[in-house]
Amino acid sequence: MIIGIDISQTAYQNTGVANYLTNLVVNLLEKDSVNKYILFFSSFRGKPSQKIIDAVEKNPSAVIKKFKFPPQILDTLWNKLHAMPIENLIGNVDILLTSDWTEPPAKKAKKGTIIYDLVVYKYPEETDKKIIETQKRKLSWVKKESQFVICISDSTKNDTKELLGINPEKISVIYPGF
Repeated sequence: MIIGIDISQTAYQNTGVANYLTNLVVNLLEKDSVNKYILFFSSFRGKPSQKIIDAVEKNPSAVIKKFKFPPQILDTLWNKLHAMPIENLIGNVDILLTSDWTEPPAKKAKKGTIIYDLVVYKYPEETDKKIIETQKRKLSWVKKESQFVICISDSTKNDTKELLGINPEKISVIYPGF
């Protein structure tokens, strides 16, 4: 099986999102010797987590594909227009796991995402307007297209059910690890 994972958020090191995603990917690469991983990363100036780079070097079934698209371009392309399937950039994948910022369309891949929190719905007054708009666009595609959702806590799972109306059978909780 070929699994594509968006690791772009790991450029924002020492954030909860980056730490969670880094630990998840590093553990998958250390424990899974069966599947192939295509980790993709888009940042104009940033780089992926060094821990992920090191894990990829130890796993011959994993590669990182880097693109230099600014986040605003991907928000427009994927969240607003929902154009250019991810396979056009990284090749065919069986599973696509997205993270925090953008939701690319997929031609055939089963899609899943990680939801860290739903602050944009619960506390919009405490969040920048552009972040709210981007997150809501992304989450509307998640609701329509994702076959599975990973939440980082039971609280986030409950918020995902209540605020987004996602079927609880599609939601799994994977707690943050170290």
